[in-house]
Order: sequence, then structure tokens, then C-alpha cells
Amino acid sequence: MDCAREDFDEYVWDKNDEAWDEYRNQLRQPSAPRRARLLVEQKFKKPATLVPPMIIGGYNILYRLRVEGLASDVLVRIPCPSFVKFAEEKTLREGATARYIRKHTHIPVPEVFHYGQDPEVGPFIILQYIENRATLSHAVRAPNDDPNETFFLNPDVSEELFADLCCKVASCLLQLSEHTFSRIGSLSEFQDKDGSSFSVAGRPITQNMNNMIQLANIPRSVLPPEDKTYSTADEWYVALAEMHMAQLVFQHNDLVSSADDCRNKYVARHLFLQLAKQNRLSTFGFAEDDWSAQSETYPSILCPGPAPSEFRLWCDDFRGGNVLLNDSDDVVACIDWEFTYAAPSQFVLDPPWWLLLDVPEMWDSGIDDWSKIYETRLKTWVSAMEKAEEDIELSSNSLPFPSSKYMLESWETGRFWLSYAARKSWAFDTIFWKYLDERFFRERADVPKHELWRTRVHMLGERERGAMEAFVEIKMEELKERIIVDWDPEDAKERLGRVLFS
Repeated sequence: MDCAREDFDEYVWDKNDEAWDEYRNQLRQPSAPRRARLLVEQKFKKPATLVPPMIIGGYNILYRLRVEGLASDVLVRIPCPSFVKFAEEKTLREGATARYIRKHTHIPVPEVFHYGQDPEVGPFIILQYIENRATLSHAVRAPNDDPNETFFLNPDVSEELFADLCCKVASCLLQLSEHTFSRIGSLSEFQDKDGSSFSVAGRPITQNMNNMIQLANIPRSVLPPEDKTYSTADEWYVALAEMHMAQLVFQHNDLVSSADDCRNKYVARHLFLQLAKQNRLSTFGFAEDDWSAQSETYPSILCPGPAPSEFRLWCDDFRGGNVLLNDSDDVVACIDWEFTYAAPSQFVLDPPWWLLLDVPEMWDSGIDDWSKIYETRLKTWVSAMEKAEEDIELSSNSLPFPSSKYMLESWETGRFWLSYAARKSWAFDTIFWKYLDERFFRERADVPKHELWRTRVHMLGERERGAMEAFVEIKMEELKERIIVDWDPEDAKERLGRVLFS
């Protein structure tokens, strides 16, 4: 497989696998489902019966229960501590987000009956069970009998079916994009005299942040503080770029293979951070883009960028597996709103990455092949979005141009790759050098892949250039000893600050 994803820390991954094996043994004990049943009986004040089997999802354990007198079954959703590194925080934000979406849109979202922290169960969400035939991913995936294999889009899928499903999901995403917020961050729910209200009250919790801890042991202290929110897209791009630097600084094993590989990563990340601090990333690929090399050759006037103070709900982990279908292939529920936050509208204006089901950095035939196939499916998505736009009455919060037009331009200008790279530390390097560097800075000299840094190192600031070799030397020393390093929180912040010059 031509993998474009950098390696996770194998030592940390093994440690988490050991923790998961231990936790899975606990789940086999009768006390685990009993605690879930007692919680449901306490909350509903009615008898409940467990409906096997227990479900193990990507991040959560789910117990299905039948409650006396309730029209539908319920699910108790408990984050798996081996995989979820902000368990209580993630659960509270997800519960609030799901309730907000159900209250303010017509997107079919299961009702959240209760959520919170229980002394016996831990963080939990109790939500409505929705009968369904399959997920969208199951409906359009290539046939494969191996349950451990990653889904990918069936190349022979009916175009009529694919277009119909795209249109239904596009309608949901359009409804979501109609709601704007004044800050970037995660939602919290508050009770007032009029009932529930919602506000952005905590940091964005991203899938990448979870991976940084779970799969590379990045110190929590170098991530955004729990109560941190952001007032501009540029602030959030800076935070994302600084987290890319933190990954390079603190992933001890398996990220850097040689001195030149380290220089490639160092230069790319510092250039990205430099652009973020110059407030340039938020304008890339829009009418306001007057700085990138490719802006000189745009064939026509592009759509304007989104309003700087308007942010929209974005789910890092939304994909075909989150969409439940019935026997008629209608959408009966959109589920799993973890890693959802009010984000720069730039993210919402990109076409969905999940059209091929698998991520570009893990595509078997390589990321270039993924890009080629994706472009053919994008035409179907844009047409579906145009149809959905015709069917939905847009509110006063709508964008100056249709989302379908923004999404097409996102792909054509490479804005799609900018957003993707900003959110994905382990996909960042390939995407930066392959799809962004020359769009940003003009054509570079033809050099071997391991020497790409030589073509751009002169663009770094004097401090960054001066510190590079000392940083490379540290990373080369780390290669000599495969260990897991647990950093003191203050030492970690000081170490990252020296690399960021902050």
C-alpha cells in the first residue's frame, strides 16, 4: 500500500492495545451491563431489560435496553477509556450538540434523554435507539467479507443510488450550515427559565487532539486549555498549526526516519504556522486571496470568503457510517456527533472527504489515485448539493453564494487540501508538499523527495532557520532509544515554546 500517512508511535499504540484488552475483560463481567441497566432504571424510574449484544463502536461501548412503557428502546453510550482521552468533556459536549441539532434543525437525530457523569458508569449518554437497515457506508461499500477491512466505495455502485443518498445527506448538511455562532469552540447546554439554551463555552475537541494523546502520547498541557474559545478563523488556524508542531516535537518514536525527513517536517510545519500568523490561510482559495502563487493565475473571480465572525458546526468524524438508512434507503438518523464544534466556515465550504469512504492518506493505490477517483464522484456530490439547495428555503444566515459553488471551487483551488492538512497531523506532510507548497509559493526546484526542505528553508524566519539543526540533532538522538516519555506539564510547555519562539 502506498501510504501517505505518517506512522503513529507504535510503542504508545501497543500500550493502548494492552489497556483495551484489560478493559475488554472488564466488559465481559456481568457487572458492566448491570451498571448500565441500573443507570437507565434510575433515570427513567421504570424497569429495564438488556437487549443483547453489546456493541463496540469506534470510540464507545453501547448497551441497548428496553424500558417499560417507552415506545422505543434506548442506548447507553459510554466512551471507551482506552480510546477516548477527554471522556467526560467529550461526552458533555456531544450531548449538548446532539440536543442543539435536534432542537434547531429537521435533521433526524436520536433524542438524547439524559447525559452526564455517573459515579458508577462514568460519562454517559442515554439516547433513543433508531431501527435501521444499514449505514450509508454499508449500502455503497465494495463487497468484502473481512469485518476488519476498511470500507471503500464500490466502483460499481449504482449512480442513481449514490446520487440519491448524496442528495439526502446534502440536505442534512445544508440545514446544519444555516446556524452560525460568534466564537469557535464546543457547545454547552444551560438551563434557564425558558428551558435549554446553548452557547460556545469550551475548546474545540478534535479527533486529531484525541489521536495526539492516544497514538503519540503528546502531553495534554500543550493542547488548548479546556475553557479556550477563539474569536477568528485565523486564531484557530494558528492553534492547529501549533499542534502540528507539538506532534513533531513530542512524538518520540516512528515519526522521523532521518535528518532530512526531520528537516522536511520542520520546514513544512513552520511555513504553515507562518502563513497562519500572517492571517493568510483563512483567505486561501477565496476572492480575497491576493498572496498565494496560484492567485495570479485564477481564471475568474472566486466566491468571497465567509464573514470573519460567523462560524458553523463542523464534525471531524462525520462520514457515511454516521448515516442510518431504512429499507427504502431514506435517512432515519444521523448519529455520533463527537468531535463536533463551531468551526471556521471554511471547513463547511469544502466538499466531504468521505465520498470514497476511506481517507486519502490510507488509500491502497495511493493518494494521487484517491484524488483522481474522488474528482469523478465530486461531480455527483455537487449536483446533489445543487438539488438540495433548490429544495431548501435558505435563512438570512446563508452564504452569499450557494454551498455547491463554494465546494467546487474548494476542490479546484486546493482549499480542500488546506483544510484537510490543517486538521490532520499525520496526513499533513504528504499533503503540504504534494498539494499545497507550490500553490502557496510557486514551482520549486526539482529535488529528491527527502530534500524538499532545501527549496523552502530560505523562507523561514531567521530564528527558525537558526534553530533547525539543533532541533534535528535532538530528534536524531531520540531515534537511538525507543521509549515512552511522560513529560512534566510545565517542562512540556517550555519545550514547545522554545520551538515556537513564544
